[in-house]
Amino acid sequence: MTSPVEYENAWLPRASCDADCLRSGDAAVGHSLIVAVRIAMRATLAVLLLAATPVLAIPMPGRSHLQRGYCRMMLRSLGVRIRVSGGPIRNLSGVLVVSGHVSWVDVFSVGAVMPGSFVAKAEMVGWPGLGLLARLMKVIPIERANLRRLPHVVGAVAERLRAGHTVVAFPEGTTWCGLAYGPFRPAMFQAAVDAGRPVQPLRLSYHHRDGSPSTLAAYIGDDTLMSSIRRLVTARRTFVHVHVESLQLPGADRRDLAARCEQAVRGDASRRAHGHALVA
Repeated sequence: MTSPVEYENAWLPRASCDADCLRSGDAAVGHSLIVAVRIAMRATLAVLLLAATPVLAIPMPGRSHLQRGYCRMMLRSLGVRIRVSGGPIRNLSGVLVVSGHVSWVDVFSVGAVMPGSFVAKAEMVGWPGLGLLARLMKVIPIERANLRRLPHVVGAVAERLRAGHTVVAFPEGTTWCGLAYGPFRPAMFQAAVDAGRPVQPLRLSYHHRDGSPSTLAAYIGDDTLMSSIRRLVTARRTFVHVHVESLQLPGADRRDLAARCEQAVRGDASRRAHGHALVA
């Protein structure tokens, strides 16, 4: 996960999203006293959950159910409710899970449905609170400014897939606001091809209570973690929709696999030019 203005390397994906995208998702927050109570309750729940984080590292029966429950509660502490739809979640080992990338919140949104190891920017390990969670969840760090390490990361993902672990990656390579999106980069799909393991695409979208698209959860441009958290916990409620798409077999061509998964995640919208808004 990365804010798209961090690096200047021409190869690295960059989103066209900026602060205007965040303002497009503004919503009424309510009376100041109600907002203060809302923030206090959510902050208390978040602190309690962070204190219980080490429990996630304990090997135990039903650990995946515990992780899903933890992620759902963490979403609740941020003012986010989750809705899951689509196909069944198959109980397979060694699955690469992919989705579009809007925010660091995606980690909990995906984890509430299919928990696993995440491929995330190395800096995340140093974030307050979330860094501990990242280490316990055995995040596979990627240094986006050091492209020479990319084959090593792909190899690490393939190794975990062969070992039967679920790995989650965001093939866009950077965050977008949720109204616009970027192409799926094929690099991470090479791990599924090498390991001969299937890919599970998930379609993530964030909404207001009335169902309209929301950018409140977006983490883009010059945004900071604290300002991103503040937007979410101040708002009345945000919904994340997770739609489970059809499982994709790896095949032998990572570009074909990436294209199939992008088509599954975008649906009809994949025929539009990348970077254009999905909705008016």
